[in-house]
Amino acid sequence: MQDAAFFDLDRTLLRGASGPVFSTMLKRAGVLPDRSIPGEAVVFKLFDVIGETLPSMMATRQMARAAKGWDRAVVQEAGRAAAEVLVDAVPGFAKVLLARHRDEGRPVVMATTSPFDLVSPLAEALGMDAVIATRYGEVDGCYDGSIDGFFVWGPGKLAAVRAWAADNGVDVADSYAYSDSIYDLPLLSAVKHPHAINPDPRLRVVATLRRWPAHHFDVPSAVPKLGGIEPQRAIQMLAQPELFPWIRLDVDGVSNIPAEGPAIIVANHRSYLDPLAVGFALGRADRPVRFLGKKEVFDAPVVGQVVSALGGIRVDRGSGSDEPLAAAADALAAGEVVAIMPQGTIPRGMAFFEPELKGRWGAAKLAGLTGAPIIPIGLWGTEKAWPRNAKTPNLLAIGHPPTIRIRVGPPVELKGRSLDADTKRIMTAIMDLLPEEARVRHEPTPEELRRSLPAGYRGDIYAEDDRRPGSD
Repeated sequence: MQDAAFFDLDRTLLRGASGPVFSTMLKRAGVLPDRSIPGEAVVFKLFDVIGETLPSMMATRQMARAAKGWDRAVVQEAGRAAAEVLVDAVPGFAKVLLARHRDEGRPVVMATTSPFDLVSPLAEALGMDAVIATRYGEVDGCYDGSIDGFFVWGPGKLAAVRAWAADNGVDVADSYAYSDSIYDLPLLSAVKHPHAINPDPRLRVVATLRRWPAHHFDVPSAVPKLGGIEPQRAIQMLAQPELFPWIRLDVDGVSNIPAEGPAIIVANHRSYLDPLAVGFALGRADRPVRFLGKKEVFDAPVVGQVVSALGGIRVDRGSGSDEPLAAAADALAAGEVVAIMPQGTIPRGMAFFEPELKGRWGAAKLAGLTGAPIIPIGLWGTEKAWPRNAKTPNLLAIGHPPTIRIRVGPPVELKGRSLDADTKRIMTAIMDLLPEEARVRHEPTPEELRRSLPAGYRGDIYAEDDRRPGSD
């Protein structure tokens, strides 16, 4: 026997309720009155916020009786119309997970209380293998007001899943299940791999006590949400220039950042402040960004937890593993923005003052794997606000704040013939965004050299950049 993956629909595969879309399409089909049902919007909104309730599910069960006399073919057509809308509302990471289960040879099944005839077209559009849903009784092509088989909710959902599994050679006890609702506890408890997705308050408590994974499909799995908002979004809302009087921000070219869909952001590296500068530019474009960062940052107490909560992708340069690129590719497949600093670490010593930027080929390889556009960002002046030899930024420079110049360029045209050649194109595109002074070889003063080195550095200050893993 094989295992399978069972997915709830509302507030799981979808962020909220499918009901509003189904209601709209049934009205357009002439099945429901073309007017607002009193309290309908409130009920749907309440469901979006807190999930299933006993009254709402009792009302759902009575829908079979309310549908008596409806032409089944018309309802099926309404389901197809709804699927065209809802398929785009399924979060990117849900689609990535569906694809991963399929690639591993595992049947992917929608298990939902919603009417079978309405949800089947959506399951088909998502490439799912089967649908376990509430079926309405039928006579002569019209619903007869009864439920045919299980009411697929609570214990009834588990019973329906087990019946389907028995017919299809699936071992439920070895399977995966994903749901938001405490009322799906019977199914979640029956499988080997339960996942609480966007869990309602009671399911969140149970998941915590039982140590089940709890996450959301519209953000990376390690990213929490509070009140429906991920931490990075909250920070972006607060990141107004007035709150940073110790720096001046000079930003241009934000319109080059795609408003939606995947993108790879590449930037030069001059300071520990650079990720914040890139994040500020992405905030202007209303896009969260997922940084690839070295493992030492993720392993650091407190800081590592913060970086993970912001959606960072851990890179262990010494391992030679392609896992970070795979995680980045998943994020891009989900429509996210991924940021890479191809230099890998802040250049030190004389290398910091070299006009020509040199980078690793990770960004070029990732673009080749995913087809995502590469958007270059040129940073200048971040080292004045937070030099490498300082443990913290200079928050006292309020009277004479340094200017941080952030320039976003158009997508880099890659040829795809050579990673080295494409990496050179990427670095050239970044250099073209820097001010004229960046392109002139500069003989640093001893103080400038000192500021370009990590605190306590005792090596040769005239040495080339140290490329060892973890040297930053």
